[in-house]
This record gives sequence, C-alpha cells and structure tokens, in this order.
Amino acid sequence: MYDIMASWNKTGDRDDLMARGSRSEGLPDGTGQRGLWRLMLRLPAVRGQLQVLVPRTDSLGDLCEAYEDASVTLERLRSMPGEENCPRIREYETICAEIESEVIQYCLEHRSGVPQ
Repeated sequence: MYDIMASWNKTGDRDDLMARGSRSEGLPDGTGQRGLWRLMLRLPAVRGQLQVLVPRTDSLGDLCEAYEDASVTLERLRSMPGEENCPRIREYETICAEIESEVIQYCLEHRSGVPQ
C-alpha cells in the first residue's frame, strides 16, 4: 500500500532496506540523520530517548530514513499548485503519522534501556 513502508513488517525488522547502505558506529548519516532531526523536532517528549536509542537500534535508524523520505515527499506535494495532489498528500500525512506512532511506541517499549 505504501511504498516507503513496504519493506517493514510489524515487528520493525528490515527486509530490503539493508541495500540502502549501512551506518558506521550505529550513528545515522545522510537521510537517516535528517529524519532523526525531524522526528526530534516533531516529538519533543521522546527527543532524549531518540538520541540514545537510534545509535543502538538499526530499526529506529531505518524508521528515521523512512520518515525523512516521506516528509520530503509530503513537502514537495504540498508545494505543488492545484488540488489533484490532495489524495497523495493525505496518504503521505498518514505515512508520517504512522512512522511517528511506531517511533513513540518503540520508545515506550524500550524506556528501561534509556538512562533518565
């Protein structure tokens, strides 16, 4: 249904996203880093957890990449004149919201692994 999320199953395991490139020392780079920054701005309540968990977790890093891709596409669609893009805008708003929800859920489930 959603091309960005097609590579993810509900457990957050990667399928073909490994082909995108690896991150050295667990830190996201490029698209993943920009996605992390966006998520940290969008989700200030879990900002600290994201800073700690993303370098340790490939699945969160991949969600950051997917979020950046979806956010950039959403911004591009919103900047286009006309109403023909409305269904795609709604689709990408949903994708971004779903990724945000997955990130929040992950942070809630892994709260004990983050120093307070």
